[in-house]
Amino acid sequence: MGIFEVADRAGVSIATVSRVLNGSDLVKANTRQKVQKVIDEMNYVPYAAATRERIEKELSARNIRDIGVILPSVYNKFFAEVLEGIEHSLRHESYFLMLNCARNNAEREMNCIRAMLKRKVSGIIILSPNTQDFEEEFYREAVQKIPLVFVNAYFKIPGASYVENDEEAGTLDAIRYLFNLGHEKILMVSGINSDSYTIKEKAFKDIMQSKNIGTKNYIVNIEAGNSPETVDLTTKILLDILPKTDATAIFCCNDLMAVGALNACKQLNFKVPEDFSIIGYDNTSIANIVTPKLTSVDQNMFQLGRNAAKLLIEKISTGQSKRITFYNSIVERESTAPAKVRGLQ
Repeated sequence: MGIFEVADRAGVSIATVSRVLNGSDLVKANTRQKVQKVIDEMNYVPYAAATRERIEKELSARNIRDIGVILPSVYNKFFAEVLEGIEHSLRHESYFLMLNCARNNAEREMNCIRAMLKRKVSGIIILSPNTQDFEEEFYREAVQKIPLVFVNAYFKIPGASYVENDEEAGTLDAIRYLFNLGHEKILMVSGINSDSYTIKEKAFKDIMQSKNIGTKNYIVNIEAGNSPETVDLTTKILLDILPKTDATAIFCCNDLMAVGALNACKQLNFKVPEDFSIIGYDNTSIANIVTPKLTSVDQNMFQLGRNAAKLLIEKISTGQSKRITFYNSIVERESTAPAKVRGLQ
């Protein structure tokens, strides 16, 4: 009986069990009670207080393997919430995460994969891969060497598995939602170095043009959509645009951009949603903690991660590749309302 069985039954990480055994103050009281109850029920008696040597011995005995995860940014809460789903599935299968950040750079992303191949990970999950300067042949060769799962990727590599959102449909639904509220002129806040932005921009242009509404002056590109500067860049750019626009609503490609839009409105003394309705995309936890609470398109982040991990484990076990597509739904909160006529300043 080992620390892994305790962690599995308690539904926590091995690190948490180790902290409980060592009397660490970093564990919440209810979590500590849950873990201790499992320890008592299993009559688990660690030696050397579950030292590193003990854990390494159990790792070796159970042939535990690492799973590589590559994400483009650590600043967008979207990726953190996808990671929660990945970790949840892998933990129960006794796999461990090896995390690396590609920083929205295609060459760095490939270098991350090369490094993980050297570390002999069992498989790799790649979140929102960068397709600017995309080298298809590299990935075609990589998938022959190791199981790959792509999350929100919009290219096809034979032999890889895919978990994705239908972001085109989600964007169309978001704009229709604003239309139904009476908004006709809509700003779109977008970025670069992501297929997600490209898909959303195309969908936005298509639906606006179907209504005979031009988009030339309504697409705002802040470039750094997943960087630490995303919120401030959005705010800075919109501070100049909002007083001049005839738009009454703002569609943002992620929740960070939407927070920047909220901040711009506050600084300009525009009321949300009375003067501008704002809708984000992702439905991260940020949407619930800003004021007003943010209407956002739900990207099923936990389920994306959970299913990506399951597909990778299946790929490792059977060699089979699959594709799973999720539908995005709108979560309505306080930042959107029916349009009203607003005069320009």
